[in-house]
Amino acid sequence: MKISTINVFKRCALAAIVIASTAFAADSGGPAPPFTLTDIAGQPGTLSQYKGQVVMVNFWATWCGPCQQEMPLLDQMYKKYKPAGFTLIGVNVDKEAPAVKELLARKPVSFPVLLDPANQVSKAYHVDEMPSSVIGPQGSDSLYPSRLQAGR
Repeated sequence: MKISTINVFKRCALAAIVIASTAFAADSGGPAPPFTLTDIAGQPGTLSQYKGQVVMVNFWATWCGPCQQEMPLLDQMYKKYKPAGFTLIGVNVDKEAPAVKELLARKPVSFPVLLDPANQVSKAYHVDEMPSSVIGPQGSDSLYPSRLQAGR
């Protein structure tokens, strides 16, 4: 019974992420600020490389409990919708990469995770709370707040 309740909760949370991310697309904030960051292996990743896809950028931190809780759900969503042209980019705001590497070793994800230790990208996207997500439909010219920020 308890396992069933947890599975229902997980499915509801995943559905809420997808629905909320698309339902608020009308709140256009204009063109998405371009960015280039590196992943934990030091390889560059840019927003522009995903042009033509639905892109969700999720800002998170290792010290954020809700961020860690949503990562498996986000990974499920990414795997399910990637064949349809959906991309999820995790942007970590920790100051140091070792904590990020350690967390991803314990809780691996299949979506790309980029590092923003100077918080340049999170500031450009006006991210004040963790976790926060923005999404853009068919092309990454515009990204919109998903209203999934903590405390809302």
